[in-house]
Amino acid sequence: MDMRARNILDQPLTVALDPLDQQLIAAIQRGLPLVARPYAEVGAPLGLAEEEVVRRIEKMQRAGIIKRMGVVVRHRELGYRANAMVVWDVPDEEVAELGRCLSGFDFVTLCYRRPRHLPRWPYNLFCMIHGHDREEVLEKYRMLIARCGLEEIPRAVLFSRRRFKQRGAIYRPQSDRPKEA
Repeated sequence: MDMRARNILDQPLTVALDPLDQQLIAAIQRGLPLVARPYAEVGAPLGLAEEEVVRRIEKMQRAGIIKRMGVVVRHRELGYRANAMVVWDVPDEEVAELGRCLSGFDFVTLCYRRPRHLPRWPYNLFCMIHGHDREEVLEKYRMLIARCGLEEIPRAVLFSRRRFKQRGAIYRPQSDRPKEA
């Protein structure tokens, strides 16, 4: 299997994955088990020691095959009933600096850049804020504006009306996996 990734200069890379790397991606893409040593548990059915699982994941991260690993938090179960995606129309040369400022706040759970789609969608910087209620989210939003100097930046606050299924990316669908004997 060839995986396409991008290097630091944003040039495409082609990396051939061996069958164990492919199986490892399939094993971790739906999440790690909630146990004391998740990499040992993931590796056992593949015949890999915990250290080998970690080494392979790190190698795929360095190659850009795995960009990042993170946690998908089910916020409602933790008491957070309101969330909003705040979208900003930031000058392109300021996106990195303002993105660092926004992502420095514990209550900002996502912060990323996306292309504009003019004329209807001028926004290029996005961040997600969660709160126990709408007023708490708006209070945090106002704090971001003041502390990051965003008073003059065009923006919109988009509150969620419903929750969709939360999960990480699927890189290797179940139907694409080799059949076990």
